Order: sequence, then C-alpha cells, then structure tokens
Amino acid sequence: MKKEIIQKFKDKTAVIGIFGLGYVGLPLILRYAEIGFNVIGIDIDQVKIDFLMQGKSYIDNISPERIQSALESGFEASTDFSLTSKLDALIICVPTPLNNHHEPDLSFVTNTTEMITPYLRKGQVVSLESTTYPGTTEEEILPRIELNGYKVGKDIFLVYSPEREDPGNLDFVTHTIPKLVGGHSPACLEVGVALYALAIEKVVPVSSTKVAEMAKLLENIHRAVNIGLVNEMKIVADRMGIDIYEVIEAASTKPFGFVPYYPGPGLGGHCIPIDPYYLTWKAREYDIQTKFIELAGEVNESMPLWVVSKAVDALNNRGKALKGSNVLILGLAYKKNVNDTRESPAIELMEILHKKGAIVNYSDPHVPVFPKKRDYHFDLSSIDTTAEKIGEFDLIIIATNHDIFDYNMIKKFAQLIVDTRGVYRQEASNIIKA
Repeated sequence: MKKEIIQKFKDKTAVIGIFGLGYVGLPLILRYAEIGFNVIGIDIDQVKIDFLMQGKSYIDNISPERIQSALESGFEASTDFSLTSKLDALIICVPTPLNNHHEPDLSFVTNTTEMITPYLRKGQVVSLESTTYPGTTEEEILPRIELNGYKVGKDIFLVYSPEREDPGNLDFVTHTIPKLVGGHSPACLEVGVALYALAIEKVVPVSSTKVAEMAKLLENIHRAVNIGLVNEMKIVADRMGIDIYEVIEAASTKPFGFVPYYPGPGLGGHCIPIDPYYLTWKAREYDIQTKFIELAGEVNESMPLWVVSKAVDALNNRGKALKGSNVLILGLAYKKNVNDTRESPAIELMEILHKKGAIVNYSDPHVPVFPKKRDYHFDLSSIDTTAEKIGEFDLIIIATNHDIFDYNMIKKFAQLIVDTRGVYRQEASNIIKA
C-alpha cells in the first residue's frame, strides 16, 4: 500500500484533495495544479466555490488568471464531501480559532474529519495543516480514522505538516517555504514526505506529529513574545519622550544577537494572536503555567486600549471629547497590503471607540465592505481617502499602513492623526505617535 501511493505522487497520477479554501488551502491548490496534479478543493462555503469555478479570486495576492489556469488543467471546487473517495491525498487546511474563553476551538478540524471518514478508503494519506496544540493529530484525527476499521500506518497514512503561509509576503511563496512533516509512524512519514516532495522545494521530516505541532507553535510564539516586548517598550519610550522606531533602527545596527520587531496597535492574523493560547491550554494538562507566554499575550491584547487612550488625550488637548467625534480608522486588514482581517486590531479599535460614543468609519481599499465577524459587526463600507473627506474627520487613526494610502496628502489635510505604525517619523502639530 505504501509503495503504491508513493509511486502515484512520483508520477503525478495521485488526486490531491484540499479541505478549506482560504489563505492556506487555495495557494496549495494552485501549486499542485501548476505542477500537473489533478486537484479537488472542498469547502462548506458555497460562495467560495462559486467564485473559484467562475475563475475569480477572493484573496488579494492570488490573481484570477492563476485560478483560471488551474480550472483549465482540471481543478474543481465543491461542497460535496463524497468526492473524498476519489482522493489519494486529503490535506486539511481549516481554521483553528479560539472560543470566547481563549480555549482552542477544534470544531472545524473535528467536523471536517467526521465528514470525510465515511468516504475513506485504503491507500490514502491524511495531512493536517491547521495550527494546533501538540497531540491533536493523534488524539483527534487518528481515533476518528481507526473508528472506521482502518489501521493508520498500514491502510491509511497520517501526517501533520503545519502551514507557514504569510499573506502578502512576495519574498516567500508556498513552494519556497520549507515544509515540516511529522508522521504517526515511519511509514506515515515516508508517505507524507512523498506527498509534498514535488510541490515544495525543501521538505523537512521530523520524528513525530507532536514535534511538528510544537515547532509550529514555537515559531509563532517566538514572534508573539518579541512583539509583546517591543510593544511594552514602546509605551515606556513614549512616556520618556523617546522615538521607539529610532531605538529599533539603532539596535538593528548590531550584526549579531538582535532581530528587529516592530510595535503596533495589537496583534492580528490567523496565527500569532491565537497560537500561544493553544500551548498554554495544553500545558495545563501537564500542570504547567506558561507565565512568560501569557504575559506577552496580555501586553499585546492591551495595545488597542492604549491607542484609544492616546486618541482621547489627543482630542482633549484640542478641546474635544471622544464621544461624538468623527473617527476614521485607516486600514482594516491585520497587516499591510492584504485583505485579511482575521483578528485585526483595527476592528478591536473600532469596537472600543464605538462603545465610547465615537462615530466610527474606516478606509481600506483592500476591504471594500466590512466583513462578517463572529463578535463584531459594523454596517460600513470603505471610505475613499480624498482630501475633502480626510478633512471632515476629527481624528484619523492609522491602524494598518497600506502602501496604497497617500500619507503626505493625509498629513496635509487631516485635523489630527494618531499613528500606530510609525508612518510619520518627523514631528508635526497634527500627529500623535501611539
């Protein structure tokens, strides 16, 4: 069984199935299609399916031309999970968010697994790519597969291979980012490596699924902790009248032992704000309190409130109250030059400002309409940043520093700007750094 499926990957006769057609799944689909594999994408969202089958894209950095090319090479997208029986590889790329208690929500992973298990057959490989705590693959996926009478490592092969996508990063794309692969058994690992070997330039095998799961968490916790550190230092530097960005530039001249991280209005994205809590939650099972990680989380989560406090002070100094003021959030996405709003601190800022009585709007050409959110809803569309419009607002908060904005024009016509991203390095009477 193992030899047969490995050979299918080598000669590109294997059918690749991707479950979850978001920022992780869609780039992977296009990569496999581009190198000659037959690919099927499955998602519960009919809107995404319709977009793809019409050759349209819903992700900024993926062109419609690439999707059309994939369709012409045989790619199909569907909500039909019975297509699982046609697949040789099942790659799960669904979200792993937190619930309202900051605990892991694995419902997308477990529901997807339960929807595919009725259609499993011998000779398939299942790969989980969703970020999660160590033990998930063996504790949640493995028993659901074996409940159907299959022996993992013999009949069906199980691996964990964490996604490492960075939306908007043009320097690293799906096939150039090294791919970690951990298998439930040596045979599983061998099949998993074969699955990714042709699609990814460098595949890095590790000894177990738990190692791969923990490595993914370490990568993102490393960023979260260091961003928490620089966010805290930003507050200290602000009180001392020191430009934190100049400090970072100065420290970056050291050629060893220092990596620059930059402050902001909080953490956003699909991984960094969430992943630390996956480990802290699992660590409690072993009677361990991850104090250092949790402290960084507290600092990062407090940043939107700190930005609002700076906005209140800035308005007060102009003889205005926040309540009733017209406030424009510049940039809704969690990072520059993308349309990804997952866990965006800009949305948290909007919610806080709204609750305090401000009249809130936003401008983000990458996000024309405020997206549906589980915890937040604003019936708003992006406002054009014309000189006339800019001048109408009592306060503008730069939450995301998209390159598309004309910052010189904004500075010229804005009454008051709170800059959370270090866009403006020179002092100006209408600019407050936060």
